[in-house]
Amino acid sequence: MATVNGGTITLGLEISLVLLCVGAAGGCTVLVFQPPFLEVDHTQKAVTIQCSFSTVGCPAEQPRSLWFRYGTHQPENLCLDGCRSETDKFTVGTSAQNQVSLTVNRVALNDSAIYICGIAFPSSKEPKAKQTGGGTVLVVRAMKVLSKELQSLLTAILSLLSIYIIGVLVIFVILTKSKSKTLRKKETEDSQKKKSVRRIFQEIAQELYSKRNMETCQQPEKDNTYENRRAVSNYERP
Repeated sequence: MATVNGGTITLGLEISLVLLCVGAAGGCTVLVFQPPFLEVDHTQKAVTIQCSFSTVGCPAEQPRSLWFRYGTHQPENLCLDGCRSETDKFTVGTSAQNQVSLTVNRVALNDSAIYICGIAFPSSKEPKAKQTGGGTVLVVRAMKVLSKELQSLLTAILSLLSIYIIGVLVIFVILTKSKSKTLRKKETEDSQKKKSVRRIFQEIAQELYSKRNMETCQQPEKDNTYENRRAVSNYERP
């Protein structure tokens, strides 16, 4: 943490020194804006960092743009001589009015750093005529970074897939409950049918049993009558 703070202080001093060398104080105010974060794939050939600025009460002249880089080792002053050749590692350009850019060519993993844009009016005597932006954190990834359009497409696909899975699960639960109710109803009907058949057999068996008991009870009575008549016949015979 102490090393980082020391490096930041050193960077601030070097930036102030460069701005002072560019020109003395005069009468205008400069505000500098740049993106706070930028992420690219290491296979990308080049990456451009945009820097826009606004001026109030400044001379009607083209300001000078300066770029600084704060990496893992030490602060660096970039493109003090313009860096306009495409064969250079860095290229400074003007994309529009009040807008400059820094292009990092032949992107490598060690290009990850904080890139700071500075705007200065050398002829102005005002201290605010020389200002820097908040810095852009450039991160060079070893893996390929998906574009925003592709990320949005993947997000939409995942959302639709989630909705589809939820719908399938809901339908499955409904079908399972319906099938379970049908099976219980069928089991209830089968049970009632079995009970009805069992009751019929029981009634038939009970009726047969009753008839058999009646026949059993009548048979001894007939035999006694026959024996009694035979005894009377024998008694009446002389």
